[in-house]
Amino acid sequence: MKQLKENGMRLVFLLTACVSIASVALICVFLFANGLPAIGKIGPANFLLGTEWRPSNDIYGIWPMIVGSIYVTAGSLLIGVPIGILTAIFLARFCPKGLYKIIKPAVSLMAGIPSVVYGFFGLVVLVPLVRELFGGRGMSILTASLLLGLMLLPTIIGVAETSIRAVPESYYEGALALGATHERSVFCAVVPAAKSGIFAGVVLGVGRAIGETMAIKMVAGNQPVVPGSILDGVRTLTANIVIEMGYAADLHREALIATAVVLFVFILIINLSFSLLKRRSK
Repeated sequence: MKQLKENGMRLVFLLTACVSIASVALICVFLFANGLPAIGKIGPANFLLGTEWRPSNDIYGIWPMIVGSIYVTAGSLLIGVPIGILTAIFLARFCPKGLYKIIKPAVSLMAGIPSVVYGFFGLVVLVPLVRELFGGRGMSILTASLLLGLMLLPTIIGVAETSIRAVPESYYEGALALGATHERSVFCAVVPAAKSGIFAGVVLGVGRAIGETMAIKMVAGNQPVVPGSILDGVRTLTANIVIEMGYAADLHREALIATAVVLFVFILIINLSFSLLKRRSK
């Protein structure tokens, strides 16, 4: 009977794994089957490097959206990664228990806030603040990066803190035995031992940054032009799809699906780069 249960559970796990793989495969087939023909019609160079997006004239260049996605993602990582990692270190090794009971639920609550609520917060608070401090319309790369950096914090903090707590206590105690201070033991012994998990948190944060749509759509300005500064409005790849998919048809719709193909490949390249970097660091 026990053997039968184990075999049954193996079968269940196998089926669920196959469903997951099949889902990813179907998404890939749909995207590439519908997107690649559009890239062929428009021309790969015109589509990827074109600086104008005018569907009414059948001009589909997504270079401004590619640049916008890179700028917003990079800006959010510059803001969110250092704050997230340092907060995780504080929660894992420095935070008093009383304060931990307040901060930890607050971080968990941030993870459950819908994107549209973050977008509304950015529209009401961050946009006027950036407009007052730096000028411009307020809807810009800077505003989108600030908002997205805030949204990345729960993911990075959660994964990084778990990784730091998983490091054996002997690492910390060994550093103390060698004469290191508490701070030096944490930053020179514990944190390096947890770098794999911290790195995983950063990768998840990158995925969240690239794939975020609604909040960025509300604060980025949605201008399909190559930005000249961080105070200019910008449109990301995801926002471009969401804004126009509702009324798109024919080649316009195919071009939006092709945009999703570029986004998909973009995420694959980033994940592969992180994996190679992680392997080299070992």
